[in-house]
Amino acid sequence: MFSLQNKRAVVTGGGSGIGKAIATILAKQGAEVHVIELGTEQAETTLSEIEAAGSKAFSYACDVSDHNAVNEIFKQVGPINILVNNAGIAHIGKADTTEEADFDRVMRVNVKGVYNCLYAAIPQLRLSGGGVIINMASIASLVGLPDRFVYSAAKGAVKAMTMSVAKDYIGENIRCNSISPARVHTPFVDGFLQKNYPDNIPEMFEKLSKTQPIGRMAKPEEIGALALYLCSDEASFITGCDYPIDGGFTTLNN
Repeated sequence: MFSLQNKRAVVTGGGSGIGKAIATILAKQGAEVHVIELGTEQAETTLSEIEAAGSKAFSYACDVSDHNAVNEIFKQVGPINILVNNAGIAHIGKADTTEEADFDRVMRVNVKGVYNCLYAAIPQLRLSGGGVIINMASIASLVGLPDRFVYSAAKGAVKAMTMSVAKDYIGENIRCNSISPARVHTPFVDGFLQKNYPDNIPEMFEKLSKTQPIGRMAKPEEIGALALYLCSDEASFITGCDYPIDGGFTTLNN
């Protein structure tokens, strides 16, 4: 089950965290994986793990907010079967504490970046006779989170784009779904704690973990497993759906 043999996948932001987990599990199941990162050095660990397991992997240095650069990379890659729009950035702030430059930066990467990849990838999916798109949304698109104003706005847009793409291309054998994680233990979380709470990291880690009713953060590999299922032929009847993977956050936090 869940074989991706002879499939070609593009994963943006595949150098670490969730993106790395998705890229490696897709490769493990047989896909040829193309990783787009800000710099190729950021993708080196992912590529080395994939190649050590005997699969093919390639990396490209690109800012996903650069429309022309994204187009050129997808032309280099050629026909694809899978696109995972994972690249994104975070921001902490309310409506009146989010500076214009930060608002523009988050929207440029998290919204325009997804659009750029959709724009470039859909013609390549057509050349393969269809395929699968996974967009990484967030529980921030489903419920109100404190101090996540522009991040929530951006992920809400990603979820809406997912539904639009699913509707527009269902007749071309292109499925599109989104995944909405709660907090996932990635290097970003470790860096956030080191920067903001250097004197009480264990305490704050425990506090953040317990915001999920299940009592812990997700592992990147758990998000990767859900992405694998949605990319596989076993999920061929699924499109236009968002999948919260949140340890009960959106339904049990009452």
